[in-house]
Amino acid sequence: MTEHDAHSLYGTHGDVLTAISDGMVALLKEFYGRGPTQAKTYYHDDLVVCVLRGGFTRVEQTLLDGGQGHAVIQQRMIFQEVMRERFEAVIEHATGRPVIGFMSGNQQNPDMICEVFVLSPTDLVADHELP
Repeated sequence: MTEHDAHSLYGTHGDVLTAISDGMVALLKEFYGRGPTQAKTYYHDDLVVCVLRGGFTRVEQTLLDGGQGHAVIQQRMIFQEVMRERFEAVIEHATGRPVIGFMSGNQQNPDMICEVFVLSPTDLVADHELP
C-alpha cells in the first residue's frame, strides 16, 4: 500500500473507502431520486473502483420488465457522462489526488454499476499526456 493509499483528507484507508461509497450513493440518490442499495469501493495505488447495486427507478424497472433493457443501459451511460465532474469530485476529495481517467459500466442481471477512476500520479500516463 502506498502512502497515498494509507492517508488522505479523511485519514485511514477505510475512511477513504467509506467516503467514496457514501459519496457515490448520495450523488445517485440526489440526481436519480433513488440510490443504490449496496456499494463497495476498492482503492489501490492509482486505481479506485466503486461497484454499486440496486436503485433502478420505477421508469427503469418498467422498461426492464418491458424488454427494453438496452434503453436503461444507454440512459445510464449518458447520465454517468453528465455526472463525470461530480463523481470525480467525490474521488478527489476523499483521496486528495486528481482524477485523470473515468470509465463507467452497467449490467442488468445481476444489476451492477461499476465506476472506475485512475488517479494521478500514475506510471500509466506520461506527464505530457495529462491535461
